[in-house]
Amino acid sequence: MEHIALDGDIDGRDRTVPRHVAIIMDGNGRWAAARGMPRSFGHKAGVEAVRRTVRAAADLGMDYLTLFAFSSENWSRPPSEVRDLFGLMKLFITRDLAELCANGVRIRVLGDREGLSADILGLIETAETKSRHNTKLNLNIAFNYGARNELRRAFAKLARQYAEQGHDFEEVSEEDIAAALDTGGQPDPDLLIRTSGEMRLSNFMLWQTAYTEFVFLPCMWPDFDETWLEKALVEYSSRTRRYGGVDAAKDVAL
Repeated sequence: MEHIALDGDIDGRDRTVPRHVAIIMDGNGRWAAARGMPRSFGHKAGVEAVRRTVRAAADLGMDYLTLFAFSSENWSRPPSEVRDLFGLMKLFITRDLAELCANGVRIRVLGDREGLSADILGLIETAETKSRHNTKLNLNIAFNYGARNELRRAFAKLARQYAEQGHDFEEVSEEDIAAALDTGGQPDPDLLIRTSGEMRLSNFMLWQTAYTEFVFLPCMWPDFDETWLEKALVEYSSRTRRYGGVDAAKDVAL
């Protein structure tokens, strides 16, 4: 896996920029509550954090950035909050698409599109189509996304393909499964960041994060910026990735 070693440091410590970073953007509601404001206030502030993070990722030279924007489990939230989240998704695409395209960002929306309204589907298609030739940064937005649902859809897709081709489904490979996922053709995340101090995956990229390094940060998502991102990169840089192998220098197997 290719990584980019950066000159410069944070408090004298080296940074390494992984090729693919995934982020669970958590803490909008608690951030707003701490300020005596409604949850919608936190979600709006969270969009500003998204903008900062996308710019920082492009500036740092990442190839892929995946943001968990709306979980398939989030439908259980109050209808007004769901409407706010959908509205912010629409606003982000309509307001930021031109700037993202101008900056070489390619947009890909992960998640189950069944049941989404026609206007949302239209915006997703427009964003993906207009940005499809951009190469500076691949931005994945996980929207109406759940990893178990993604796996179910991938298995169903493979089952149909194998049946049409007259193949035995028992012949399916890990490579076939990876290719059938929403992230098909992309490298797995090297680093997953979750804000707000929570330490769980919350049904996010269960297949893709098998050997991902996790960094949990205490900051709420609306406060996330390049400084917090670089702190996560410093932590990532301090680790040795073995993928189940052996550290030859220490002769330690994991």
